[in-house]
Amino acid sequence: MEFSLYFLAFVADPASIPDDRKQRIQWMFAQPACLEVTHNWGTESDPEFKGYHNGNSDPRGFGHIGIAVPDVEAASERWASLGVEFVKKPEDGKMKGIAFIKDPDGYWIEVLCPAKSAAFTAWPGNQAEVV
Repeated sequence: MEFSLYFLAFVADPASIPDDRKQRIQWMFAQPACLEVTHNWGTESDPEFKGYHNGNSDPRGFGHIGIAVPDVEAASERWASLGVEFVKKPEDGKMKGIAFIKDPDGYWIEVLCPAKSAAFTAWPGNQAEVV
């Protein structure tokens, strides 16, 4: 099976990224709050492939990942200018101040600001708990 790995992480000092491939891989996996996304090759050329289930329709499941940004509105403006599809804009609905965008495959990504996260506890249906 062939696959590609993509990593999303905050890197304070890009000069700290090792040049050596093995060292770079070990360094990447040691970064705090690193998100790894795997692309398994083959489905893009399979005419029978129906797509992955995103968890937001029946049967329900894990529906999205979340990322934190310093300014949800500014990030949303940038994504809108790039043509990114929104599920929810920051000013929409009862949950103000967060956004949901879709990646190119239709998976949802929640975008939130940590400084405003205390307001989340007042949202209807929120069962979030930190353990």
